[in-house]
Amino acid sequence: MDLFDLSREQQLQKEAPLPARMRPRNFAEFVGQEHILGEGRVLRRAIDQDQLPSIILWGPPGSGKTTLAFVIASVTQSHFSPVSAVNAGVADLRKVVEEAKNRRGMQAQRTILFIDEIHRFNKAQQDAILPHVENGTVTLIGATTENPSFEVISALLSRCRVFTLNMLTDEQIETIVRRALADSDRGLGEQKSDLSEDALRHLVNMANGDARIALGALEVAALATAPDEEGTRHIKLEDLEDAFQHRALMYDKSGEEHYNLISAFHKSMRGSDPDASLYWLGRMLEAGEDPLYIARRLVRFASEDVGLADPQALVQANAAQAAIHFIGLPEGKLALAQATVYLAAAPKSNSLDRAYGKVQEDVSKTGNQPVPLHLRNPETGLMRQMDYGKGYKYAHDFPGHFVQQEYLPDELKGRKYYRPGKMGFEKEIEKRLNYWWKERRNPPPHEEM
Repeated sequence: MDLFDLSREQQLQKEAPLPARMRPRNFAEFVGQEHILGEGRVLRRAIDQDQLPSIILWGPPGSGKTTLAFVIASVTQSHFSPVSAVNAGVADLRKVVEEAKNRRGMQAQRTILFIDEIHRFNKAQQDAILPHVENGTVTLIGATTENPSFEVISALLSRCRVFTLNMLTDEQIETIVRRALADSDRGLGEQKSDLSEDALRHLVNMANGDARIALGALEVAALATAPDEEGTRHIKLEDLEDAFQHRALMYDKSGEEHYNLISAFHKSMRGSDPDASLYWLGRMLEAGEDPLYIARRLVRFASEDVGLADPQALVQANAAQAAIHFIGLPEGKLALAQATVYLAAAPKSNSLDRAYGKVQEDVSKTGNQPVPLHLRNPETGLMRQMDYGKGYKYAHDFPGHFVQQEYLPDELKGRKYYRPGKMGFEKEIEKRLNYWWKERRNPPPHEEM
């Protein structure tokens, strides 16, 4: 690199966005992920000894995957070749591999191939690097926000160690923000910027564990805030609201208001009020709640409060979870809204919840009851001699594909756990069960809970 190139590189670094300027250069500056990077951890030891195996870094946006890759590049003696799966193709990968072969032959230097967003590579592209990872021509670091079990081909995945990065905590985001405010070299220290406490809380809350979002919004707010007579930029709550284009709502994702709102949301759906349910959904989403947390609650509600009164409830809830995972925000809000209205308007039943509660009690009280012999598969001659499978009635050999026989352990014979409710599809389930189990299913009437 000549002096002109060096000067241009320094100017580009100076003009880079705040998240890029504040990217940690070593482990001392890296925030979070102590479970894989703490002193003595396997990954940390491998990096320190420059003996890094091929790895996949899996974690949510802004958790430090790309940053960690660049830290590895700065502390190892390996050559670092980064590519992005967004705009790289097989030709780019072949060029990196060819250069890696030459580098190893001429300089005896290893090459780390970093592929950002590796989940965007198709099977053919991943196949192209597989043999070179396998024979050690390159050491792969792949970064992905998606589950690598689904997005990385099994052959490549089997040759990599997967390390999971956690979402940054609010405390860690605050540390990163305060560091940027104080850093005069790469951060906002030279601008003499400071944050009010309520602005800081809003910034941390809206970042939702993503350091890039926090630093990006902080820089926008700082640039839009005029300095006072002493040259200090006092960033207030309204400045952050303007940077996010989002009004600060009273909400603490880990505090009482978090639980208050999710409780109101759940109870409104249970009470079959779609309007109130949508309102509480909006309160949470607009305040920055993790949409996947809401999706998990919808899935829980579908089984706990609707159950088999409407079997499509669980389908709708899971579809909303898949949609929010696939397209994210803001588009995914409507998928959550659709599931919310569907569940609120669905017939309600807690029969499954009560049935499984009774099962838990019996399992706890009666322990490991032996499986009846007629229900066991006679896999060997010895098992057949011991009467495994003897007397079992194969349902498909009987009219209507049903025959009465005992399926519970001896100690629990005749026990009834599931009693269908009187709403929705459970009325049909009750008809079927009463028809099949004429002798056994005559449960006393009960009130819906």
